[in-house]
Amino acid sequence: MASKAFIDSVYSVIKRIPKGKVTTYGQIAYMIQHPKNARLVGNVLKHTDRTLNLPCHRVVNSAGRTVPGWPEQITLLQQEQVPFKKNGCVDLKQIFLARLEMLLKLY
Repeated sequence: MASKAFIDSVYSVIKRIPKGKVTTYGQIAYMIQHPKNARLVGNVLKHTDRTLNLPCHRVVNSAGRTVPGWPEQITLLQQEQVPFKKNGCVDLKQIFLARLEMLLKLY
């Protein structure tokens, strides 16, 4: 179970992911000083109250795979012109929101 401080940190990063960009669970964990807790970031997002209207759809795994069983994620990303590879994964080389870029927007 994640602490409130951990959850708030995850939400703080998620809120700042701009339209048309994506990041990964691991990158978020790294940005909030918990580099070994990518799975916990995923668990936080899985249990996020949808009424918070956070752009959770902009987070994918390290291979660019979207959440299984959530086809709306792909639709939302396509609406934002996020590029996909032929294998169905997000093309992270083109669209990945790097840590430095994110940190500059945080502060």
